[in-house]
Amino acid sequence: MKSEGDAVNMEPFVKMMQEVADARNVAELRGFRDRAHGEFQRRLLFTQPLEWSRQVNAWHDSMIWRIVEWAEADLCEEGHGAAPVPFAFVLFGSGGRGEQTLWSDQDNGIIYADPSSEEEKLAAEAYFPILAQKITAHLEAAGYPPCSGGVICTNHQWMQSISGYKQMLMGWLADPNWEHVRYLLIAADLRTVYGDEALGREVLDVLYSYVAAHPGMLEHMLHNTLHHKVSIGVFGQLIKERYGEDAGGVEIKYGAYIPIVNGVRLLAVEAGIRSTSTEERLQRLISDSKVEDEIGNDFLEALTIAMRLRSLTPYQLEAGHYSTRGKLSAEQLTKERMTELKLCLRIGMDLQRYVKKSVQKEMEKGE
Repeated sequence: MKSEGDAVNMEPFVKMMQEVADARNVAELRGFRDRAHGEFQRRLLFTQPLEWSRQVNAWHDSMIWRIVEWAEADLCEEGHGAAPVPFAFVLFGSGGRGEQTLWSDQDNGIIYADPSSEEEKLAAEAYFPILAQKITAHLEAAGYPPCSGGVICTNHQWMQSISGYKQMLMGWLADPNWEHVRYLLIAADLRTVYGDEALGREVLDVLYSYVAAHPGMLEHMLHNTLHHKVSIGVFGQLIKERYGEDAGGVEIKYGAYIPIVNGVRLLAVEAGIRSTSTEERLQRLISDSKVEDEIGNDFLEALTIAMRLRSLTPYQLEAGHYSTRGKLSAEQLTKERMTELKLCLRIGMDLQRYVKKSVQKEMEKGE
């Protein structure tokens, strides 16, 4: 239940959302982003972590939506006309899950409808690369650096027709090596933030339908899912950074948050749950009786802790972009925070064991 203080504290958030809606250009958005960054950092102190994340991501979505809208308008003004076919601008990674931090980069793609003629095909092949370049440039100017891993709409792999996307996924499914499965798990977090949502749903249909018909795919996905280990030792001690400027600190992104996200995602794929946010996936797993209430609520508690601590990791502003190494510093590891983190990590280990057993049971059914 929200307190009266929480209701009052919504006013700055509403104002930030209105600023984005009223923005006249990307430069204004960039200025709003700096101010919003400070406001959200303050709000983290008194807002429940999952609610805070929902607010941050609603704000990110509004920023991205505005930028794509402007990019389309720019192309019209430059003589390229309107999009020749419907399209969807989609997010992957933390954006797809609705779990971006204040320093997240670009993880996105474009899916466009299949052209109905050769003329339309040529028009689409000419239009969408220009749109992708325009969107990416605007996003970077607004403070979103390109994805270092190449999951970005200017990369042809992530800018294709719906038939191209389907063929790509079927190729990965037919040859489930490590890299292909990594891409499949990236695709599982796909969420449409602008345009025709049906196109995004069609892509997910390929993945979920195939896994339902070929449950053996879950075993391939399991290896990738368990790749990142929880940052806790066999005796319950925190595994700390030994060298460098982060010495004495603890890896939060890959040692706590990502193991939880990965485990819950695989449980959701196994259950056919198409929600992309980790919180929604857990709520559905619980409500659909795929996970017992007590166990599911433990997983939610671990997610809540991991997301709050991830948002507390030190950040820096470099070349106009916010970034973080994803680690809590030694100075931040107070006694209370270490106790909280250890609880999160122990539940994270339980989650990884739970996922492994769940997939093994599914494999046994098919034998």
